[in-house]
Amino acid sequence: MPEDFRFNLEEIAGAIGDYGTLLPIIVGVAVVTEINMSSILFFFGLAYIANGIYYKLPMPVEPMKAIGAVAISGALTAGEIAAAGILMGLILLLIGIFGGIDIIKKHIPEWLIRGIQFGLTLILLETALSFMIDDWFIGLLSIAIILLFFFIKVLDISSLIVFGLGLIIGIYYSGIPPLTFISWPEFTLPAIAEFRTGFWSGTIPQLPLTLGNAVLATSLLITDLFERKVSENKLVVSMGLMCIISSPLGGFPMCHGAGGLAAQYRFGARTGGSNIISGIILLVIAFFFASPEIIEIIPYGVLGAMLFFTALQMFQSAIITDKKILMIITGFLAFITNIAVAFIVFFAFHQVLKHLNISGL
Repeated sequence: MPEDFRFNLEEIAGAIGDYGTLLPIIVGVAVVTEINMSSILFFFGLAYIANGIYYKLPMPVEPMKAIGAVAISGALTAGEIAAAGILMGLILLLIGIFGGIDIIKKHIPEWLIRGIQFGLTLILLETALSFMIDDWFIGLLSIAIILLFFFIKVLDISSLIVFGLGLIIGIYYSGIPPLTFISWPEFTLPAIAEFRTGFWSGTIPQLPLTLGNAVLATSLLITDLFERKVSENKLVVSMGLMCIISSPLGGFPMCHGAGGLAAQYRFGARTGGSNIISGIILLVIAFFFASPEIIEIIPYGVLGAMLFFTALQMFQSAIITDKKILMIITGFLAFITNIAVAFIVFFAFHQVLKHLNISGL
């Protein structure tokens, strides 16, 4: 029987494996909006620990990417982000309470979920390259270090090495980040107008992405990697609770995600211990170092290299389908538009195929 919790170098390496997707969005949101980064990190830390204890598996906790992208573009205020998160939480809890995800799952084919994984692979690769293009030397050095662990039979702590290298380089050029104590969360209820904007600009584009990637694709990837079953309903409920609790208290809407899980697994996470370790790290930063400087000292070449190998892990799951043409087309549409659009388009396409009694390609 596999262990539920371990606290060794593998789990520590896996604990920071998802920071390549977590940190850039957090920094972007904190810089553009009025949301305090200490509050964001505080709730992420608590959520990581709670999910690790509950699932007894590596379970990523990520910022909701569609809401994050809109927020970083300047189209959402702090109040509107809170409103979008509260509404997402309510919708997810309703889906979970009434078993709606089981109904949704019956109408979504596996190739569509794999297509979303492939689309996420392409998005992660593009992001990785964009991170490394202006920091190519550190990026290539980080990739070389990670690759080295493929060919030598030792414990893979490559993420710890490249992350530590990045911190050393960042501190050398930028200095030690200032000590900044946490600003305690305060409850704020958004105004009606903020709920309206948050729903249309945040919740609506996020919902298909959450159902496709954070629920269905994550559940499928857990089965692929751990040969264990975590019900989609549990994932829906835990995400709903995270959003409901954190959003009105200055946090950022949170979800799970197949990309984050692939990153944790790639760098060594195998138990809930990795989540607990990751949560403790984030809480320490939230309490004492929650300024943009602490994140910005990490070279983007390091984050890009970690994202690059996360994408490769995701690709290995995406290709596990007997309908690769549909999977590839879905993935490319997700890449050139966004995951929500691809999900809606090919969900409708699948319904047409079913109506015409065509089994697919």
